[in-house]
Amino acid sequence: MQNSFNLAEAPQLYDYSGGTYITQAVAARIFGDRSAFFDCGFMGFQDTLWDVQGRHLFENCYIEGAIDFIFGRGQSIYKDCLINVNVASLPQVHQGFITAQGRESAADSSGFIFKQCNVTGAGQVFLGRAYRPYSRVIFEDTSLDSVVAPEGWDAWNYKGQEENFMYVEVNGRGPGSSTTKRVPWEKKLDASELRNFSLEFFIDQDGWIPTIP
Repeated sequence: MQNSFNLAEAPQLYDYSGGTYITQAVAARIFGDRSAFFDCGFMGFQDTLWDVQGRHLFENCYIEGAIDFIFGRGQSIYKDCLINVNVASLPQVHQGFITAQGRESAADSSGFIFKQCNVTGAGQVFLGRAYRPYSRVIFEDTSLDSVVAPEGWDAWNYKGQEENFMYVEVNGRGPGSSTTKRVPWEKKLDASELRNFSLEFFIDQDGWIPTIP
C-alpha cells in the first residue's frame, strides 16, 4: 500500500487570539505493516497519531488530542484504549475531531476500528471527519462521554459524497452514545458484516499478532 499523505495536507491551523498558531505535532508516525502497540501513550493536540498505512493493533493504549488526532490510512484496530479529548484546553477551538481516516476507494482495505474503548475528556468532538472520499471508522462496544457532539460525524470536504463513507456505531454506551441526532448517513451493519471487522478477519488473517502474557 503506498502512502498518499503528507503532513502539509493536514487540516488548516487554528489561530489563537493574539496570533499564536496551533500547528501539527505528531507524536508517532506508523508506516510498517503488522505493527502492534501495547500499553503505550500518545499525547498531543493536533494530528497526535499518524496511522499512515499497514495493519496495526493498538491495545490498552492512551491517545490524547483535540483535532484529527488519529489520522491517516491505516488498517487498524484500537482495542481497550482510552481516548482522551483535550479540546477545552484550546481557547479558540470550539470543537474537535477524534479521527480523520483516509480511505481512498471502495477497494481500499483501510479503516479505523475501535473496540471496547472509552472516549472521555473536556470540550466537544466529532467521532470523525472524512479525510478521503471513502473514509471508514467503526466504534463498537465503546463508552462515549458527553464530549461527543450529537451529530457524531462530519463530511468535511466531501459533502454530497456521504454515501461512500462507512461510519458506524455498534452497542455504544454512555451519555454521548445516543444516535437520535446523528447524521442521517451513518451506516448500520448486521452481525455478519461486522464480523469482517473483527481482529481475526480485519488485521490478523495470517496470525501475526503476538500473544502478550
